[in-house]
Amino acid sequence: MKTLNIPVGVSSFEEIRKNRYYYIDKSGLIGELLSRTGTKVTLITRPRRFGKTLGMSMLESFFDIRRDSRALFDGLEIAGNQALCDAWMNQYPTIFVSFRQVDGLDFTGAYDMLTWVISELYKKHLYLMDSDRIDSSDKEIAKQLVWGHASVKDTKGSLLLLTRMMQQHYGKPVILLIDEYDVPVAKANSNGYYAEMLDVMKGLLQALKDNQALQFAVVTGCLKIAKESIFTGTNNFVSDTITNSRLNEYFGFVQSEVDQLLKDAGVTEQADSIRRWYDGYHFGDFDVYCPWDVMNYMLELQRDPKAKPISYWKNTSDNAIIRSFIDYAGSTITNKLEILMAGGCIVQRVDENLTYDYLHASEDNLWSTLYLTGYLTRAREADYKGEVPDGMVALMIPNAEIREIFETTVIRWFDDSTKKWNRSALFDAVWRGDSEGMTKEMNALLRRTISYHDYREDFYHAFLAGIFTGAGYMVDSNKEHGEGRSDVVVYDPVNARVAIFEAKYTKILENLERECDMALQQIDDRMYAAEYEDDYDQILCYGISFFRKRCMVKKKKSCVILEGQDLGR
Repeated sequence: MKTLNIPVGVSSFEEIRKNRYYYIDKSGLIGELLSRTGTKVTLITRPRRFGKTLGMSMLESFFDIRRDSRALFDGLEIAGNQALCDAWMNQYPTIFVSFRQVDGLDFTGAYDMLTWVISELYKKHLYLMDSDRIDSSDKEIAKQLVWGHASVKDTKGSLLLLTRMMQQHYGKPVILLIDEYDVPVAKANSNGYYAEMLDVMKGLLQALKDNQALQFAVVTGCLKIAKESIFTGTNNFVSDTITNSRLNEYFGFVQSEVDQLLKDAGVTEQADSIRRWYDGYHFGDFDVYCPWDVMNYMLELQRDPKAKPISYWKNTSDNAIIRSFIDYAGSTITNKLEILMAGGCIVQRVDENLTYDYLHASEDNLWSTLYLTGYLTRAREADYKGEVPDGMVALMIPNAEIREIFETTVIRWFDDSTKKWNRSALFDAVWRGDSEGMTKEMNALLRRTISYHDYREDFYHAFLAGIFTGAGYMVDSNKEHGEGRSDVVVYDPVNARVAIFEAKYTKILENLERECDMALQQIDDRMYAAEYEDDYDQILCYGISFFRKRCMVKKKKSCVILEGQDLGR
């Protein structure tokens, strides 16, 4: 593999270009934005880690009047348009602010972070304090903002004030770049102070409304929050989302870019695995890879050429949205989740105009959120052959990475849920040797689960072990034995008893009993019970067979139950 200077976690365009990091040219975005004459505000929404911040940093470098960026753009696509570069490169006062760091367990903590962001922004423009073109009262408010002592009213008006001050100083209108505008309200919604933070952000974004000091603005985020909720009164407002086609090639990597990257690195043999794990997003007319994943994996391959793809995205996104789906789940949502996790498609209505406080107000909102945040993608015609009614979208899990996130979340949900289920009747049946009672109770539990992996055997092993985990029992899953492995062993040392389970699964309902008998035979053949005979008074051996959400339990007849033993728990 050839060594490339791979940037991971670097969102500064200037840093990437000056340090000669590997860069996939997205400078065509500049020309696309400038071709939108008459558009005052452009809102670009994409999932997390799809290059929004780097794109905004590139725009800042190109437009900022205080810079000389010619060397940074040398050799890039935009440099070929000399007339545009002459008219726009480093010709306008530019503000770039990101709200991605605004977070807190309560409103006070989050507001403190927001005032810090505003303070740091104003510190970049301290030269304005010496300008004789700016009113002294505006300078006084600006000083308070720098110190973090401004009133709430002045904090809300801080972006409007800064655009006015810069326009007065330079005699030119200002380009305003706002990155991750919705992070503060998303965090607020999760932590219970949504209304307070929404009020502040509405005030800040008034800089977009009828602002004579503004040349134009670009705003990025994950969701397009309903206009009436946060962008009230903003005119000439244009949105570019994952359903549009115009800008989608500039966020994420398209196939030709990944092919070139693999060629440059000398690892074209990894193309299939990278496609399976990180491709699959269908934005507008483009098939798109998650750039964060691709670059992380390329960096790992340079360290270890035998490295396998893993999930990088899950550690940078709030996966609570999937959990909220599961907690919300009725039978309809459960069935749809199972279809998705088995590799299928569902047809749903998608609404791109949402408010965070109403994400859970309807099932449609939940599916829309999963789609817009990158956990689902629009299915291609090759993936879904059915009819899609007007206003509906065929949705699917995009790749192996996201499927793993779903599966992990489901496993955790099941582990948490089983702790709340009343399992006393099941436990009593286990220690009584009542296989019919166990069959009844386990079938009831199965009907409450969300299955995955197309009902593969590992799902049932996790299900079986999860029932007993957290209930006061010691549980071994796939415990090593002298002549093989039993699937699950449950210990009750206080009462000197142990239960051994061997599980099988079948894809044919008629084979349920046969597989159950085979499980019992395996217990005999491999002598799973032998090692417990000296330490336990009661050894119970069960064969279990599964078919989808049905099971059959049989007990090994030679198991002995001591009379008079306390069976309760």
